[in-house]
Amino acid sequence: MTEYFIHPTAIVETNKIGKNTKIWHFAHVRENAKIGENCIIGKDVYIDKNVRIGNNCKIQNFATIYDGVKIDDDVFIGPHVCFTNDSYPRAIGEWKIVKTIVKKGASIGANSTVICGITIGENSMIGAGSVVTKDVPNNALVYGNPAVIKGYVCRCGAKLENNKCLKCNIAYKTKKVKK
Repeated sequence: MTEYFIHPTAIVETNKIGKNTKIWHFAHVRENAKIGENCIIGKDVYIDKNVRIGNNCKIQNFATIYDGVKIDDDVFIGPHVCFTNDSYPRAIGEWKIVKTIVKKGASIGANSTVICGITIGENSMIGAGSVVTKDVPNNALVYGNPAVIKGYVCRCGAKLENNKCLKCNIAYKTKKVKK
């Protein structure tokens, strides 16, 4: 008996899947991908070869995660998020895979595009529809095209006021946001 669930319409070409993970309708997980425990992989998600996904991640419907992406634990990837993996893609010629890292606890909003070669910091939050072209610091709230820092968030997701979470009462050290 397997310790994970794969919907009958999903195509899964790896056996590196953690227990209690669920892979839903029409998802495609390529060879040598690794998915941790307690993850939810939504409808029509594409996970390319060699992708690494940590534990307790939620990958929403229609997200595309290409070779070169590493996602740490407790990450949320919203619907239709697209990661890229080559800085100068062409239909002919060689691809040069450029690595992207999403750190623990980060959240990426729906319809965002993440350009390859960056790191998205711990507990950061990317607003829906953003185009992320640069590294995102820990706990940063970024959005827009291109995404820029608009504030900071607590690990619980609440926006910080004067570097403090009013919900959790946790204080943070952050850089001043340029207006």
